[in-house]
Amino acid sequence: MEIVACLKQVPDTETQIKVGADKKSIDRADIKYVMNPYCEFGVEEALRIKEKCGGSVTVVSVGPARVVESLRTALAMGADKAIHVDTESTDIDPLTTAELLAAAIKAIPCDMVFCGQRAVDNDQAQVGAALAELLDVPHVALATKVDVDQAAKKVVVVRPVEGQNMSYEMSLPALMTTQKGLNEPRYASLPGIMKAKKKPLEKKDPAGLGVTLGGRLEVLEITPPPRRAAGKIIQGETVQEKAAELVRLLRQEAKVI
Repeated sequence: MEIVACLKQVPDTETQIKVGADKKSIDRADIKYVMNPYCEFGVEEALRIKEKCGGSVTVVSVGPARVVESLRTALAMGADKAIHVDTESTDIDPLTTAELLAAAIKAIPCDMVFCGQRAVDNDQAQVGAALAELLDVPHVALATKVDVDQAAKKVVVVRPVEGQNMSYEMSLPALMTTQKGLNEPRYASLPGIMKAKKKPLEKKDPAGLGVTLGGRLEVLEITPPPRRAAGKIIQGETVQEKAAELVRLLRQEAKVI
């Protein structure tokens, strides 16, 4: 099985995001970057299928030079090779990102493609579906289980729908987007980290892939959410007094009852 796992590098989920001086971007000073958590599920599933069926795993990412760190993390987890589509900007619209990924993936053998169902920074959830369309392969989003029938060249994907589960059977090659519940991503071992330094990492540029950047999406303004009002501590000597005061506040101040 030749498997591709697409990943995005995003700010650490514990990072406090601040709006930049231009009001159209975030302040990137002192931000720690990590592999998008939803993409980790895709990388892990690709590795598990490789371990079961054989083959190789290629990880692909779009972004500036710092993206190499996340690609090396995936290589340390067990991926065999990496492709970095090198761009100066991280503010690339989803369709252009999908075009860059598609151009890179079309140049290599591929039976399955995994993408995180969304990125935790822009939260747009569009790249996976657009990439499947550009690759002209079937696509199922939000996978929580993936069973591969290598002999029949088919895959059965389970996804949740309104409190239930639905199973989809697709012919390979196919693309799936991944989410929490599919697996538990492994940590990179020390031997894996050492081996990752020697694994192939190929760089490609948008011009060489025939993709033009920019123009589709313009950010007009980024504004932080309004600050929440301070909470109130209900005063009273007894539970009954506190309950009465709570009802009064809900009725007279909050006006919700």
